[in-house]
Amino acid sequence: MFRTFSTTLLKRLEGKICVVTASSDGIGFAIAKRLGVEGAKIVVSSREQANVDEAVNLLKKQGISDVLGVTCHVAKENDRTKLFDETIKKFGGIDVLVSNAAVNPAVCSVLQSSEEAWDKIFDVNVKASYLLAKEVKPYIIERGGGSIVFISSIGGYQPFDLLGAYSVSKTALFGLTKAASLECVRDNIRVNCVAPGVIETKFSSALYTTEAAKEETLNTIPMRRLGKPDEIGSVVAFLVSDDASFITGECIVAAGGAASRL
Repeated sequence: MFRTFSTTLLKRLEGKICVVTASSDGIGFAIAKRLGVEGAKIVVSSREQANVDEAVNLLKKQGISDVLGVTCHVAKENDRTKLFDETIKKFGGIDVLVSNAAVNPAVCSVLQSSEEAWDKIFDVNVKASYLLAKEVKPYIIERGGGSIVFISSIGGYQPFDLLGAYSVSKTALFGLTKAASLECVRDNIRVNCVAPGVIETKFSSALYTTEAAKEETLNTIPMRRLGKPDEIGSVVAFLVSDDASFITGECIVAAGGAASRL
């Protein structure tokens, strides 16, 4: 379930063109929805056409008319090129990139991960984020500046035992954020990161579907509840708006009070 927003107050992103990867459901969809509610033109993407079409239809039914759907596997160069080309063709530019796509094929501790799983996790979660930022940068410069946001995880600070390699990949995004922000600041591009806690989505279901797993997870969260996808959408909307105009190179943790220190 998503919260309803006061559309009379939240119009910080009118005229902005925002690309959100892996945005057909879960956190990505919530981000796309919130940015659209605030007036942005939205590009949603996912690997499956049916999922993209469903997300576009859902957004339009909720009053977000300026929305484009593009299939994109972020680890494939041709797909990334198509994502940006279709965005330019439809909307004429790009102001914001939210790199949300991630995979986790190995539910195990870090040293139990196979090399194949490790490579896949880093190809999608880290390398593709780096390439997306690199490739979108010229388009954002053409618009006079904008924002890039990487979606990391509380696991980047406090690794999940069952998501070992995934957690390490999310730690890497903190470093990418810091390094890219220093390079991009001269082009008026702010680069920030969001580290969600355990959010109630299909992706994180291994952490809460059984009573034992849920209790163990809740024991790490002072607020004693799981997060909702739209609570991450709110944070991203803030970061890409002018309300965050003096913030770059930072990571905002939205994790119900869970420990967040390397």
